[in-house]
Amino acid sequence: MPTPRDRSRAGSTGKLIACAVALVLAVAACGGDSDDADAGDGKGGGGGGGGGGKGLERSSVTVAALPLADDAPLYLARDRGLFEKEGLDVRIQPVQQSIQALPALSKGQVDVIASANYVTFLQAHEKGTLDLRILAEGARVAPHMMDVLVPEDSDIRSVADLKGKKVAVNILNNIQSLTLNAILGQQGAGLPEYRQIAFPQMGVALEKGQVDAVHAVEPFNSAIQKQLNARVLVDGGSAPVESIPISGYVTTGDYASKNPRTAAAFRRAIAAAARIAAQDQDAVREELPEYTKVTAAQAESIRLPAYPVTSDAAELRRLTELMKEQGLLEKPIDPGTLLVE
Repeated sequence: MPTPRDRSRAGSTGKLIACAVALVLAVAACGGDSDDADAGDGKGGGGGGGGGGKGLERSSVTVAALPLADDAPLYLARDRGLFEKEGLDVRIQPVQQSIQALPALSKGQVDVIASANYVTFLQAHEKGTLDLRILAEGARVAPHMMDVLVPEDSDIRSVADLKGKKVAVNILNNIQSLTLNAILGQQGAGLPEYRQIAFPQMGVALEKGQVDAVHAVEPFNSAIQKQLNARVLVDGGSAPVESIPISGYVTTGDYASKNPRTAAAFRRAIAAAARIAAQDQDAVREELPEYTKVTAAQAESIRLPAYPVTSDAAELRRLTELMKEQGLLEKPIDPGTLLVE
């Protein structure tokens, strides 16, 4: 039975961790009606107008994006004029989950989805619900950007102790369980039982004992450690999944084939921004409060993903092969056939 002090701590933790929620769930106020109006008058992305500057098939590109650290290059490209330099007018349409924008992408209502988690979109491609093309890589796993956390006094002392335990993940059968299963397999450890719990609720679930461990990503990872004094059991980005690709900028085969120069211009701008992000983390940390509701102080403590400057079919193949091994793909997919050159 929780004591009044326990209930007080839970309430306090919920409020403190709520500050971190903004990074994933914050939707920019300008992301609604103005974009819809633009699409309606033929100046938006999916139904966008004709030839743009610099010989582009179209100058306007609509991008559905999450307010995540993964997308820092997108916003850097916008705010530093890198899209404008390429003759592009990029309209960013915020969404809470990349999968929410999948129907709009299929219908041509948006042109690109940023922070698209590869596992879900590769599965959609295999099932025929999406003719997937990858314009550019978005983010790869970096050390401690996601960790498996347990309570400070937990008797779970090693990964071997996770066998049969309840571990929270944001979405079942996706990148978190995929990578953790690989880590456990390499260490000869048994698998846990996964429970789907949204990132914002993981801290409270761990504190109340609803799960034995949580697989948290930033900014929730840092928040749970700080507020609950939770202990890191294992780095979710450790071998054999270190630096594995997790998200990217995706479009459809139809869009890529009809707009090759526009797609190339978009890739060049993202690559230039990714180079800035990879070389200057301060630039990313300064950008985060501009498109999320996290404060500058919160942005300073977030452990960032890696930002690849170029797309690498071999690295993406590590992900597709892992998906095939764990039954998340029925047959192998060669990611080289999906990369837009």
